[in-house]
Parts: sequence; C-alpha cells; structure tokens
Amino acid sequence: MQSTNTILMVRPASFRSNEQTEMNNYFQSDLDLSPEKINELARQEFDAFVTTLQNAGVRVVVVDDLKDPNTPDAVFPNNWVSFHNTGMVVLYPMFAANRRQERRMDILARLEEEGFRIEDIMDYTRAEEDGLFLEGTGSVVLDRVNKIAYCALSPRADEELFIEFCEDLEYTPVIFTAYQSVNEERLPIYHTNVMMCVADQFAIICAKSIDDKKERKNVLSHLSKEGKEIIEISEEQMHAFAGNMLQVQTKDGNTALVMSTAAYKSLDAKQLSRIEAYGPIIHSSLSTIETCGGGSARCMMAEVFLPSSKH
Repeated sequence: MQSTNTILMVRPASFRSNEQTEMNNYFQSDLDLSPEKINELARQEFDAFVTTLQNAGVRVVVVDDLKDPNTPDAVFPNNWVSFHNTGMVVLYPMFAANRRQERRMDILARLEEEGFRIEDIMDYTRAEEDGLFLEGTGSVVLDRVNKIAYCALSPRADEELFIEFCEDLEYTPVIFTAYQSVNEERLPIYHTNVMMCVADQFAIICAKSIDDKKERKNVLSHLSKEGKEIIEISEEQMHAFAGNMLQVQTKDGNTALVMSTAAYKSLDAKQLSRIEAYGPIIHSSLSTIETCGGGSARCMMAEVFLPSSKH
C-alpha cells in the first residue's frame, strides 16, 4: 500500500526555531515572540491538527516530547524513523546534533503496545560520525508500491548513503538536486518532501526546482511510467508548503490528502479539482510550526506500516 491509516505524531514540549538547522533550511525563520509563547502556539496547532485527522477517520498515535533533552524539532518525527510493512524500522542519521536526541526507543515500545509488530531495526545512525546524513522520509520520498525512492541531494541527504538504503530495502533510486532561490542564489532544498509528494495515483511536484533538465526529465518520466498523474506546483506554492503533503487512509478505506491550510490556500482551483478527483483534502493551520520549524504537515507525520502483532 502507498498510504496507511495510522500516523505517529510527537506533541512538542520545547518547540522553537532550531538554531542548529537554520543554516540550510531556508524555509525557516523566527517569530518575535517569547519561546514559551511559540511553544504554546505550536501545541495548539498540533492538537487541532490531530483532532482534524482523527475526525477524518485517521488513527493517530500521539507521543509527548520530553522536556529533557531539549529537542525543538521533535514535532517532525519522520526525519529520524520510518516504519515498513515487513516489520522493519529504519533509524536515520541527522544533520543537527540536537535532533539526534529525538530518537527514542520508548516510542518504538509504544507502537508495540498499540498492537504493531517490530521484526528488525535497520540503523544508519553511525554515519553521523563521518558527517553523512539521510533524514528519513524528509530526504527520501517513497513510492512504496513500485519500490522507487526519490532523493534530492543536499547537506542532509548523502548520495552514497541513499544508495545503500535503496540496496538494503530493495528500492530503485532516483537521484537529483532541487534548488530554491535565496537572495538571488540557487541553493539546494534541504528536504525532498518539501518539493514533491507521491500518492497512489498522482504526484505533486515543483518540477522547476530541478534546474538540470536531464534530471528533471528523469524524475518526471519515472512518475509517468508508474502511471501517476503529475500535478505541478510553482516555487512560490512550494514556499507555502504545497509540496509537503501526505496521502493517508481513513477508517473506511478511502484515501485523503493531508496538507496545511497555507498549502491549501496557495493552490488554484484547477490544481484543487485535480487533487480532489482522487479524494478529499484534509488541511489544518500550522503557521507557527511552518514559520519557526521550516516544515509542515508531511514532516509532522511518521507513517506506521508495521504489521499487526495479532497475526
């Protein structure tokens, strides 16, 4: 399956603009508010988002972030862990030292308590010692059905590590570099999942961010070959997090596309109707989290594909 009906989310305890990530996350900025106020607003957005997902029929497993260690980006668990239908859990090497403390074995134990089976753990975190990183489903966008993995190279996505991941999990790698304009310079986008989203029958992509025409053609041809309708977004829409979306399943077995309200408002009527032809859109306001965290709805959701322990 390309989508799951169970999402792991981490409720923030000390959310703020992370000083260790801002050097290469150009989506991130600060608000002129106290840290306490920023965290309070982030928690309100988080709780409203969880309620919106649950009301739409999505199962959400919520874990509270810990006050100690201080992990400002814990609200984005998809960067340190991914869960697979073989029972495999993958742990990823993280660029920022304070983000490495987000990895918590008690969260894996919580999923087992929730009725999921973990068979094995694939751990790439030793790569941090060599200054090599691959930040989960932020760096890697998976077409799980067709076993294709898309990766935009950046300081947070190492090519050799990505190829090793693809060999270990038997995915075909599609490698490229995506750029954004920052002060009239073209700089690499920090995570693949802010410029593209792969759903079961369609893909949303800021194709123009792939400056190399051969690379762009290669990415689009892989998507087309797997029968995806390609819905293109502009760089301006990408900056409103219109690439940072995730398809989920609801309890009735249907699919929906999850995004932030900012992303939703950035889309035009034609784009919305093309998306809604495949299922409803779920959106929630995440403005504080987007501004200070430089990530949006997709980053907040770690998909749980683990098998049930009942079987």
